[in-house]
Amino acid sequence: MKLKIYSGAEIRDMRKRLGLTQSEFWSRFQVTQSGSSRYETGRDIPEPIQLLLNIALGTDLKMTSIVNELRELRKSGK
Repeated sequence: MKLKIYSGAEIRDMRKRLGLTQSEFWSRFQVTQSGSSRYETGRDIPEPIQLLLNIALGTDLKMTSIVNELRELRKSGK
């Protein structure tokens, strides 16, 4: 599965276009306001959060692909 790697600046711009505060946007991903501030100012966004961003912000096809791959991992016991 190839994930899109979102930059903090890219997410900040998207969040602002949506008219959301950091807390409003990032709470959906269980990220605190201080964590979101770190991400939006240049710290790397961890892989688990990148995965959630891909599910939430990607296409339906991408979301389905990610979820199906995760289900296969669970079935294989990895």
